[in-house]
Amino acid sequence: MILVVDSGSTKTDWIAVDAAGKVIFSTQTLGLNPQVLSSAILKERIINNFDLFQNRKQVTHLYFYGAGCGVESPQTRIRKVFDEIFIDSEIIIKEDTYAAVYAASKPNEKSIVCILGTGSNCTYFDGEEIEQRVDSLGYVLMDEASGNFFGKQLIRSYYFNSMPKELATEFEKEYDLSPNTIKENIYRRENPNTYLATFSKFLIKHKKNSVFQEIIKNGLERFINHQILQFDNAREVPIHFIGSISFFLKDEIEAALNAKGLRMGRIVQRPIEELVKFHKRLIEIAK
Repeated sequence: MILVVDSGSTKTDWIAVDAAGKVIFSTQTLGLNPQVLSSAILKERIINNFDLFQNRKQVTHLYFYGAGCGVESPQTRIRKVFDEIFIDSEIIIKEDTYAAVYAASKPNEKSIVCILGTGSNCTYFDGEEIEQRVDSLGYVLMDEASGNFFGKQLIRSYYFNSMPKELATEFEKEYDLSPNTIKENIYRRENPNTYLATFSKFLIKHKKNSVFQEIIKNGLERFINHQILQFDNAREVPIHFIGSISFFLKDEIEAALNAKGLRMGRIVQRPIEELVKFHKRLIEIAK
């Protein structure tokens, strides 16, 4: 059994296929970002899932693509967790940018692939290998145009009284905006990036508001300038996007790209289905 996993900070999609490429089961757990979660929480989120626990001994190959797996120490942490659960498996761990590339790009296609979900990232694909010009330093220092970036901007807009009054009133009704609650979730609890990203739903819901339009435009411009335009041939290749933020802000992204002379590629909300197709092709080639 081959288990293909696409993990962000908010949620993780799992699909198991047999040697013929037939789907055995698919399931979902909470996110498994080893940069912000302890080993105990990572393990708990996996073994509490019925399908994963019941089938753990049948998994021969596990392909894990995850947020937070771009450096060695988080990779080592989550590998140890997998080794304890999927004891008879060959385990391959790569950062989520590989999943984005495999899901969005055509074989041998030169492209730039961007992730806009809870966090954000960007990579260049030359048709065979990927290249990142900017190492991600996470939600505090980077992640422009991501869910957690927009969540921060909304909270700031509310507290600095730049949010329109009618929207501020609605915002108060939908979220607990007390300083104690916000600071507790950001500075003391696990997954502060995921917590911040929950506020982005309100931005998307009211994205036609002029104040929110400016927040979105600013975030996208920062992402394009700091990430996409790092690549010299950015205007010569399609630019694909992965993730929920990119899916719901498709029109705004296309407008921002057009303003910079850049070309919109594919939008993929959930890469797991395309990722499984990629691994099915590998199975066919192996035959």
